[in-house]
Amino acid sequence: MRSNSQSECARAKPSKRLLARFLLVLLAGLVSPCLTLGQSEVSQEYQVKAAFLYNFAKFVDWPSAAFANDKAPITVCIYGKDPFGATLDDTVRSKTIGARGFVVRRPKSPKDMAGCQIAYLGGSAGDQLRDFLSIVDSSNVLSVGEDPHFADQGGDIQFVMEDGKIRFLINVDSVNRAGFKMSSKLLALAKVVHDPK
Repeated sequence: MRSNSQSECARAKPSKRLLARFLLVLLAGLVSPCLTLGQSEVSQEYQVKAAFLYNFAKFVDWPSAAFANDKAPITVCIYGKDPFGATLDDTVRSKTIGARGFVVRRPKSPKDMAGCQIAYLGGSAGDQLRDFLSIVDSSNVLSVGEDPHFADQGGDIQFVMEDGKIRFLINVDSVNRAGFKMSSKLLALAKVVHDPK
């Protein structure tokens, strides 16, 4: 099954091949960009998502107010059910972006997310989604989630599965409210969406 997925990637149109190559660079060799996920590969799904979280940080500029100083780490907070286990910690361990290292925290309440630069809400969050977004909306926190309504409700980046592959949506209205500058390379890989009218 995996060989079929890889051959499909190899036969893809030039733009899709370019996208696959760019994803390979983004993920720094941690996973294949043509990875197809099955029921037994949930841990691989979150390896991919952990690599994306690290790489999102490389392609986003935060407002200076988001950090205590020039060397403060990029803090990734996982709120609610943690789908990563040790995978996210392992992915960012010893990694740096400029002078900044990484710290992973798991706050018990959205109110405990002060000091986070990336906040992740896993799964179909239901009522947690509203509370989570009310804390991070219009703040200097890049919100990332996988709830099917995450981007529609004002989240910044939403993971989606398409044809067994992990993709992501970026709500540019939410991103603009938070004062982020996102690389055009990152936006080119995403499906860009807006707040519902």
